[in-house]
Amino acid sequence: MPLLAAAQAPSPIRLRTAAQEGSEPKFLAAGNGRITGLCIDIMRAVEQLDPGLRFVGDQQWKPLIRANAELASGLTDVACAIQRTPEREKIFTFFGPALYAIDYHFLARNDDDLAIHSWSDVRNLGPGAVVLVNRGYAAGEILTAMGGFTVDASSPRAELNLQKLIAGRGRLYFHRGPGLDKLLERTGTADKVKILPQVMYSAKLYFAASKQLDSKARDRLAAALFVLEKKGELERLMHKWD
Repeated sequence: MPLLAAAQAPSPIRLRTAAQEGSEPKFLAAGNGRITGLCIDIMRAVEQLDPGLRFVGDQQWKPLIRANAELASGLTDVACAIQRTPEREKIFTFFGPALYAIDYHFLARNDDDLAIHSWSDVRNLGPGAVVLVNRGYAAGEILTAMGGFTVDASSPRAELNLQKLIAGRGRLYFHRGPGLDKLLERTGTADKVKILPQVMYSAKLYFAASKQLDSKARDRLAAALFVLEKKGELERLMHKWD
């Protein structure tokens, strides 16, 4: 009888996703080709709560620009911990509870004694003070909305922008935490780059879905996420990786 019941059990709903490069602590290389991180833990918690949902592709790295393009086109179904912006809301469907909040800081060279307390302080540095951001990230949209900065969004990864900052090809690097201290440790730049203490912008991150994803699958995932939020599991996992 149990064998018959197992044979009749419906196949899990497969939710295609990807591990986004340069997005720690969402996704982190754990050695031997394994990927871990906050989003991996959230997805495993969802699967444990609702065994009828299964994420596939979370052990495959993809650049953020490609991951977003595939989500927009329906080649993947969902993405974990995405910041809502006006441009992204045109091409994705955001759903469920906020997974966690992020704070944006400026990073500068250790030998640069500048003090930043407001956006006006940045504008007052003049057009020659280039602000570095990762290409395709929400940071670029934030700076565009603020206005008055010379922005370099040509590099897709944090490692490249940190090297540009150290080399003097940018005065500031605008990036989000949590994970900034670990980023500097991982890239070996902690003795050359400092995180300025002023929080310049805050945002919340959500699951995003392709607009082609069946609404029933999306609602089922949202329901599981709301349960995890109510149980305090999302907050616990956030503190684990903070």
